[in-house]
Amino acid sequence: MRRIVSFIAVGALAVVFGLSGCGRGESADPEVYAPDEALAAESQTPKPDAAADENRISVVATIFAPFDFARVVAGGRANVAMLLSPGMESHSYEPTPQDIITIQNADVFVYIGGESDAWVDRILGSMDTDNMEIVALVDCVTLVEEEFVEGMEGGDSDDGHGHSHDHGNDSHDGDDGDEVAYDEHVWTSPKNAMLIVQRIADALSDAESRKAASDQTNAAAYQANATTYIEGLGGLDAAFRTVTDTAVRHTIVFGDRFPFRYLTDEYGLDYFAAFSGCSTDTEPSARTVAFLIDKIMHEEIPVVFHIELSNERMADTISAETGTKKLLLHACHNITRDDFEAGLGYMDLMIRNVDALREALH
Repeated sequence: MRRIVSFIAVGALAVVFGLSGCGRGESADPEVYAPDEALAAESQTPKPDAAADENRISVVATIFAPFDFARVVAGGRANVAMLLSPGMESHSYEPTPQDIITIQNADVFVYIGGESDAWVDRILGSMDTDNMEIVALVDCVTLVEEEFVEGMEGGDSDDGHGHSHDHGNDSHDGDDGDEVAYDEHVWTSPKNAMLIVQRIADALSDAESRKAASDQTNAAAYQANATTYIEGLGGLDAAFRTVTDTAVRHTIVFGDRFPFRYLTDEYGLDYFAAFSGCSTDTEPSARTVAFLIDKIMHEEIPVVFHIELSNERMADTISAETGTKKLLLHACHNITRDDFEAGLGYMDLMIRNVDALREALH
C-alpha cells in the first residue's frame, strides 16, 4: 500500500523545511556536441517516461546527477522523478506540500546527504520510512574535507592556503571536537559515480523485491543496466585521465564557486577559485578578482571556467581583463529545461567537460 500523509501536515512541513543546496544564478544553455563517437554512444540517457505506471516502483532524487543515474539504471522499468525543476538553481528551491508527498510515497529516495541536506533528514525523520530505500550519496564514497585554497573568499588559514584531508565517513568531528565540513559534491568524479550507480541499482533491486507482485526480471535488468553504465563511466574516467596525463599544465581557474574537488583530486589537478563549492557568497572582493587575474597572467592559463546556472559576471570580468576564453565546466547539479527535454544526461555533460579541460590544459 502506498504511504499517504495528510496534506495539512505536509503543508506545515513545507513551511518549516527549505533546501540549502549548492548552485545559483541564471541558466546557461551550452552547445551540444560529442567529441568522441565511442564515448558518446555510452552517453545516451533514456528520456523520462511520458506517464507514470502505478505498478512500477517510484524513485525520487533531489538533484540532477542522482536522478540521471537512477533513470539510466531503471531503463524505463521504474517511475523516476527529480524534485528540483530543470533550470532552477538549488538555493531558490523550497519543498512544496506536493514535494513532501512525493518523498513520502517513494520506494527509493536518493539525496546528497550531509549538512546541505539537513532539511531532508528532518523531513525523513517525520515519516515512516520502514518500506523506503534511502540512498545518501555521501555514504557511498570516501569524503574529503572542504578546503580553502590561496586567494579564495572565506579562507581562514594563516598563509591563505587550504589543506586537503581524506577521511572515511565514520566521523564528523575534528580532533578538537569541532564540526568537520565535508565537500559533498561527490558525483563530480567518475570513479565516485561508479560507486553511486551501483548503490542505486542495489536500492532499486531491494525495493523491487518488496513489491507484492515482485518482478525479478526488473531487478536483474537494474543490475545489468548498472553494469553497462559503469563500463561507460570507466571509459569516461579513461578520457579524463588521458587529457590530464598528457597536459602541458595542471592548474585550472574558476571565476565562480568550485564544486569539483573530487574531480581535481582524482586527476591530479590544482585549482584556484573565487568561492568554495557550497559558498553562499555571491560577490567576490576586488582582492580575490585581482588575485585570479594575476594568477592567469603569471601562469599563462588560457581558460577561465564558470559553472552551470551561474550569472557568469565574474568569469566575464576575468576573461575581459586577461583575454582568456570563458568556458563552462558542468557540475551536474541541474540542467536547463531544453537540455532536460532533449534527454541529456550526466555522461553527455561530462563528455563536454573532457573537451573543456583539454582546451584549458593543452
